[in-house]
Parts: sequence; C-alpha cells; structure tokens
Amino acid sequence: MSETTLYNLKYGIDIYENKHPEGNLINEHHHQFHQMLYVLDGSGTILLSGKSYALKRDCGVLITPYTNHSIISDSKLTVLVLAFNQDMLDSAITYELLQQFFKHSRFIAPLPFGRRELQQLLRKMIFEQTQGNAFNYLAMKIYLSEILLIVARQESSYQVTDANDVRAEKLRNYIDNHYFEISDSNDLSSKLGLGVRHMNNIFKERYKITPVHYLAEVRIELSKKMLVETEKEISSICFEVGFENLSTFYRTFKNHTWVSPNIYRRIHTDHGIE
Repeated sequence: MSETTLYNLKYGIDIYENKHPEGNLINEHHHQFHQMLYVLDGSGTILLSGKSYALKRDCGVLITPYTNHSIISDSKLTVLVLAFNQDMLDSAITYELLQQFFKHSRFIAPLPFGRRELQQLLRKMIFEQTQGNAFNYLAMKIYLSEILLIVARQESSYQVTDANDVRAEKLRNYIDNHYFEISDSNDLSSKLGLGVRHMNNIFKERYKITPVHYLAEVRIELSKKMLVETEKEISSICFEVGFENLSTFYRTFKNHTWVSPNIYRRIHTDHGIE
C-alpha cells in the first residue's frame, strides 16, 4: 500500500495483510502516516531507527511517521498492517497516546494479557472495513483507539523480575481496569489465556488472595465510595460495578462490611437514600 493510497482514503484508516516470502527484504523506507504491524505467522527481523528486533507470532510494531525501517523474513512471514492518519482520531487520543506514550516508534512484545482482546478488535476492524460506510469507519476509529489503549496500558505496567510476579501484577491491573465486565474465574482465565488453577496459584502466591476474591474487594470498595459520595440508587451502583443482580451484590457487600448497602450509606452519610 502506498502513502498516496492512504491519503486518498476518505476516512484515513486501512487494515490489510502483507505476505513476505522466505528471505524477502523490504528495503529501508518510511511513511507519512502511522503503521501498526501485527505478526500473524512466521518470523523475521525489523530494523527500526537503527535497532534490530526479532519478529515472531503475536509481536507488534508501532511505527511513527517518517521513521526509517526495513524488514527481512527468515521464513514465510504474514503481517497484518494497520495504517492510519492521526488526524482521524480524537484529540485526547492523539495527545495522550500518540504524542505522549507513542511519541517514538516502538517494538511491542507479545502481550501476556489482553492478547485475545487485541486480536478480536483487529478482526472487528477487518469486518467493518469490508462494509465500507461511514458508520463502519466510525467503528474502526473506536476500535483503533481501544487497541492503542490496550497496548499503552500493557507497556506501561509495573515491571518486576520474576515471571509469575509479572503475570500476577498484570492480572491485578487487568482486574482494576475491567472489574465491570468479568463474570467469574472461568471468564477471567479465558480472557487472559490462562488456566484457572495456574491463574489462581500465581495470583495467590503474590497477593495471598484469589483473583475472584480480589475482584469482589475492588467492586465493594468502589461501591462503598459511591454510596458515600453520590446519591446513586443502589441498583445503579450494583450494575455499574459489575454485579449481575441485587441479591448477589447485597450478599457480597454484607460479607465484606457486615452491614447492608442501605445501612452503610446511613452510617456514613447524612442522606440515607433508599
């Protein structure tokens, strides 16, 4: 795909597949737009601003405009290319992510968490592009923003030396940011690509608590804060923090605080809203 092709696109975004035969060399070049490369299969090497990085399945590369880069494939290399003009993104995304976090090109190692979510977003983008109307490209813009946010969060996570500590820390960060959409331990392990037993073991070893118990604590702490600082209905709070029904919320809340949400609100505020 040429630079001219991208700029001729009405919505400034394109996603497509590049296939590199074994031993193929793409000479050093640059683009006037952003590219995100995601390796689907095979292996190779990318030279990015004078540094060499090994490409393998599930690796990624965020290439900023005018960054010189070249690629050589060790085997048949299949890469998904997401090309976009930053002008099509919201100003907050452009500033906070592209101009701050992704100010320079960077290599992205396979994500220990969020990989499946990233892959699903890429699949959604491919589908939306095939439909081709304004609403579909709006969806692509939203999915692109989500992809950039997922990668930024993963890349900025606290780094520790032990592999299981890394997984446990990233798991905790995932729960902190996705507490409202996790249903149970099977759902959590499936989203993160870990077995339930392994997930529980590495998390409990570091935090002395299971991921599901930690999830409940996160939800209850948020609920307590909203009960005291807002006048939201208890049913709204229950929904917002991710509980499926009021009975489960009431039971879990009482197990953690020894009182019901209603009584907790009355004790800690002057406005006992039912």
